[in-house]
Amino acid sequence: MATPIDPVVHTAALAALEAALNQALTLAPEGRDELATLADSVFALQCTKPEFHVYLQPTEQGIRLMGVHDGDVTTSVRGEASDFTELASSSDPAATLINGKLELRGDSGALIHLQKILSNLDVDWEAPLVSTLGDVAGHQLAELLRGAFSWGKQASESLARQINEFIHEEARLSPPTLELEDYYRDVQDLVMRVERLASRTQRLRKRLQTRKS
Repeated sequence: MATPIDPVVHTAALAALEAALNQALTLAPEGRDELATLADSVFALQCTKPEFHVYLQPTEQGIRLMGVHDGDVTTSVRGEASDFTELASSSDPAATLINGKLELRGDSGALIHLQKILSNLDVDWEAPLVSTLGDVAGHQLAELLRGAFSWGKQASESLARQINEFIHEEARLSPPTLELEDYYRDVQDLVMRVERLASRTQRLRKRLQTRKS
């Protein structure tokens, strides 16, 4: 069984990482502006083995990291450290997140938005954690955070694409685009036929009225 991380040391490690994240944001002010749109959100990374939780809250000033949070959570990702490591090292992180052992709950759209912002930052996830937690625990926590937030813009776009394909092709919750286009053409054709029929009916009525008069 892994030795639990001392709460004081854990807090110090998160403070060091928070400083590194906000330092990276000073070099990317557009990222700070985008984070402001998520200012009411809280993201939870819950590692079950070894057990430690990290809560990330975007603010208008930057990013806040917490070891404990008692309020509502916008999105949570839960799993073992090995699951996060698998996500970080995967050649197709989107497929890994969908089909792997990690549990994703809440607003996945908000997580994808956050991931896109953080993936554009030049953040050293490992150095501030290793310096406070040591090599093993620091590396594990860095892998967890890297797995959750640093799998790249291309991967997040792939995730959105795979979700879209699942909805259209597998779950059949929404018809594919080509089927929609065919349906719209059929509807338009039907409307035109109805209009022509209505016009013809109107002409026949006029003829009948003319003959009666």
